[in-house]
Amino acid sequence: MGASTSQVSDLSESQSIRTLIDPQSISENEPFWNHLISFTFASPTCSADAKLLEEAVIPLAKILIENNPRSGNFATLVRVFLGRTKELKISTECQDQLFIWQAHNALFLVRCLLKVFIREMTEEDLHLHFSYQARALSTCEPSSEDLLEELICSLVHLIVEVPLLDITYNILFEAVTTLLILLSYQLFQKDILREGLIYRCLTRGRCLSLTSRLVKTLLYNFIRQEKCPPPATHIFQPQGDGGGLLYGLASGVASGLWNVFTLGGAGSKSGLDQEQNPLPLSNQSLLLLLVLANLTDGPDYPNPYKQAVICFKNTQDTSSIPSPQPHTFQINFNSLYTALCEQQRSDQTTLLLYTLLHQNANVKTYVLSRTDMESLVMPILEILYHVEERNSHHVYMALIILLILTEDDTFNRSIHEVDKYLHTNCLAALANMSAQFRCLHQYAAQRIISLFALLSKKHNKVLEQATQSLQRTLGADDGTALPDYAQDLSVIEEVIRMLLEIINSCLCNSLHHNPNLVYALLYKRELFEQFRTHPCFQDIMQNLDTVIGFFSQRLEQAGTDLSVERVQEVIKKGAAALPKERLKKFPELKFKYVEEDQPEDFFIPYVWSLVFNSGVGLYWNSQGIELFSMDSP
Repeated sequence: MGASTSQVSDLSESQSIRTLIDPQSISENEPFWNHLISFTFASPTCSADAKLLEEAVIPLAKILIENNPRSGNFATLVRVFLGRTKELKISTECQDQLFIWQAHNALFLVRCLLKVFIREMTEEDLHLHFSYQARALSTCEPSSEDLLEELICSLVHLIVEVPLLDITYNILFEAVTTLLILLSYQLFQKDILREGLIYRCLTRGRCLSLTSRLVKTLLYNFIRQEKCPPPATHIFQPQGDGGGLLYGLASGVASGLWNVFTLGGAGSKSGLDQEQNPLPLSNQSLLLLLVLANLTDGPDYPNPYKQAVICFKNTQDTSSIPSPQPHTFQINFNSLYTALCEQQRSDQTTLLLYTLLHQNANVKTYVLSRTDMESLVMPILEILYHVEERNSHHVYMALIILLILTEDDTFNRSIHEVDKYLHTNCLAALANMSAQFRCLHQYAAQRIISLFALLSKKHNKVLEQATQSLQRTLGADDGTALPDYAQDLSVIEEVIRMLLEIINSCLCNSLHHNPNLVYALLYKRELFEQFRTHPCFQDIMQNLDTVIGFFSQRLEQAGTDLSVERVQEVIKKGAAALPKERLKKFPELKFKYVEEDQPEDFFIPYVWSLVFNSGVGLYWNSQGIELFSMDSP
């Protein structure tokens, strides 16, 4: 690298990189550092390009790992970056693009090296590599300065203090990505990490006071959905005759400078991938937010980032009551709601919505008060409708979101006005809503009965398999173990029971509002006959038998060859005539979502699988990943 446009293939041949990884120490004041970080490199935005970069960096980083105890050059590179971050805010105000560009390049090098270091060594050894400093006799001793903590705090400061502009977009993206890399030790551990140097630095160190600002900034990065800035021309203009030393340096790389700022830029290979993921900072910020919010609580202190996520309020909240939480802040809920509605196609946005609805009472109250709930519900239903295209975790989150929403009676009443298909997607949500079903669309009614038909068919098939298996086993008389079909039957019968309870609840509480359900029930009445005497369903089948018998009789009295319209007319009149006391009352169905004990066992692997699969420009070799299996959904 150096003052030129660089490619992955140039790395191993770069004299500057070779000098960096050699055993020879380089003073922080050497001109070498300016030369090293004056390069143009198209940052990878897709996994394929990131893989090429990582494969090129690994052998170089391993040489540095071997030589760094003598040279201390890695720590010096970090200090070079830190020296430039102190002036970043001023550089942004002055539009000093050269300074920002070099600071980005320094951080990019640090991040690439850190990624390999973290895979190759323990956190304690990593900390040691930050502490090596050059000595006069070409040896290094640990320093009392905690450079690792200094880097982490500097990154947090950078994210919360430097404004998001075209010229700062890329360095902000790099800062967020570097924090993700530093936290990625979890990927290589099967057990959930509950302690560590980086963990302590972020949750109890100097970064603690910036908790609410960091969470707020990451949320706003997600909300703003800023695209990569477009390539620019005439980045630097000469000042006066000759332009001076800085202009001379910059002019040598100006033609490709915005390749860095645009994360691939126009005409680059990675720029094509950018069209599929045009919001790298938004995506990466959301992933970092989810990782931080799901850090485990300590024995004597809660996770401050989770606290901030739980308690933040709407900017429209003018309440003077102080919050008991130490990390509260305010954010525009309308903008947040819009972003959540628009981005539900991604796992990470659905997980954020779940997190906020489940943990932040202010957000939940606001969402349930919206009059345009269809804007949120329809994207959630789309996830379920295209279930074969989604992973099981994404579908699970969508179902839990619906279950949380349907705990609210107002939601259950109002949703019928804007969405006739909610009832086809989640049994638990259906059960919560069943007593208040109103004017079910014929498609929804048909789907409920069709689901029952599917379950009935499955039940009969498993029962037949169990019978055949038992006969074969008895005939063989060779001690062959009998397959456990009892558990399969039990699960299917539990779901059938739940669906019958949903139908029954609707019939008992709002039969006259739902003629389409009665019509569908009568049309497929033969489906229910086999369950009339089944011990698991006898009680619940009484009401269905009563309704089917009552309306069947009225239809017989109305004559034969009835049209659909005539049948519906008979049903509507019959619904008003059926005495309510003929239907046995059952307790109202109500399901409430309760998070499992130790939810981190599910959420931490899930969040890191999202980072692994969705992190922009990040690639990890699957070998060595211990936190989750590669075939995890």
